[in-house]
Amino acid sequence: MADVERHVPPQVVLNQVESLVAVAETGSIGAAAEKLFVTQPALTARIQALEAALGTPLLLRSRTGSRLTDAGRAYLRYAHRAMAALEAGRETVIEIAGGSAGRLAIGAAPAVSTYVLPAVLHQFQETHPRVQLSVRSGHSEDVLEMVLREEVELGLMRPIGHPDVTSVLIYEDELVLVVHRGHPFASAGTIRMAEMATEHLILFDRTSSYHELTSALVRQAGIAPRGTIEVDNIDAAKRMVEQRLGIALLPLTSVQLEIGTGRLVPVLVSDLAPIRRQIVAARRRDSGDPSPAAAAFLAILTEMRPEPGERRSILA
Repeated sequence: MADVERHVPPQVVLNQVESLVAVAETGSIGAAAEKLFVTQPALTARIQALEAALGTPLLLRSRTGSRLTDAGRAYLRYAHRAMAALEAGRETVIEIAGGSAGRLAIGAAPAVSTYVLPAVLHQFQETHPRVQLSVRSGHSEDVLEMVLREEVELGLMRPIGHPDVTSVLIYEDELVLVVHRGHPFASAGTIRMAEMATEHLILFDRTSSYHELTSALVRQAGIAPRGTIEVDNIDAAKRMVEQRLGIALLPLTSVQLEIGTGRLVPVLVSDLAPIRRQIVAARRRDSGDPSPAAAAFLAILTEMRPEPGERRSILA
């Protein structure tokens, strides 16, 4: 069977549309050619190619100039929209390249997303209001999977080694012993670990690394608390302490507000070395440089973090 020849209609290209708009604005081929820095024959060829692509004349030419046909006037509205859309697209690309627009997807461990991210994101949005943010929360193992699957660009989590991931330290969060303000430990200010055996110990989120860390500390110290209360999350643990139901070891970032208002009181455990948990920003190793939005976000995080050894939260 002989090949059937298929007719492919001429394609409209940008310089043709731009030329029609210029003629409409200036009223003549010569003035439009001068405006676009092309020769009159070149601009005429563009207009003719556009008319061929659309299958109808767009200009009426005379000695005094050029004016649009009815079809030309109808098409001009769409030409203006197309040129405006292209200009808006150019401006958006410039903004994305500068970090002031675009999209940023973040995964964060629960303590980070609840107690650190709100303040950081508030500052980020003030300087980058056109960046579309997406935040997902999960345990560090879940956040790692989000990074590996490229569901998020940045994962804020405790360090977990993986060959396909690179990470940078963002801050260190310290575990602090907190009690209600009327507790004897609050007036003492300092205790020894053995004294914790007289108290109910409040633990949170059995699947969290903090639960494992706290439990291990108690076991290694040979302490058997008077009892334990296990709750789902840090906020529940704080409420339990405030209601005088026990004491808890909680991340400093999570109790900064309550300590500041006096609802909870931090207690120094003299024979317990400082317990710090690193929080890193993880990215896929093969993802190249961070996007401008991610780089700006990381810069704000770095600016807000406390200096090493300084006992204040990233929220301060």
